[in-house]
Amino acid sequence: MTAPKVHVKKGDKVYILSGKGREKTGKVLEVMPKSGKVIVEGINMIKRHTRPTRENPQGGIIEKEGAMYAAKVMLVCPRCNKPGRVGRQVQANGEKVRVCKHCGEVNDK
Repeated sequence: MTAPKVHVKKGDKVYILSGKGREKTGKVLEVMPKSGKVIVEGINMIKRHTRPTRENPQGGIIEKEGAMYAAKVMLVCPRCNKPGRVGRQVQANGEKVRVCKHCGEVNDK
């Protein structure tokens, strides 16, 4: 069984639709298609209590981004700079690309 499709990719600029970080934008750091989650830079910050290790001899509380469902984010179009829905289109060479539903701009470069 293949992993389900996620409408965003690593490096995309996204708009948060719901939750604590609502109406903020950020860059996608990681996509987890099996669980349908994404990690967005600076959004959904969690505190992780770590014990001292060789890499981190101090230990302590580390703040990092937590995962959130991909359905809670919307891709921001680089051309019209607005969050919008994403469509898929097949190019003449047979390549599938993501297209902005507002302006029709291809989002895959």
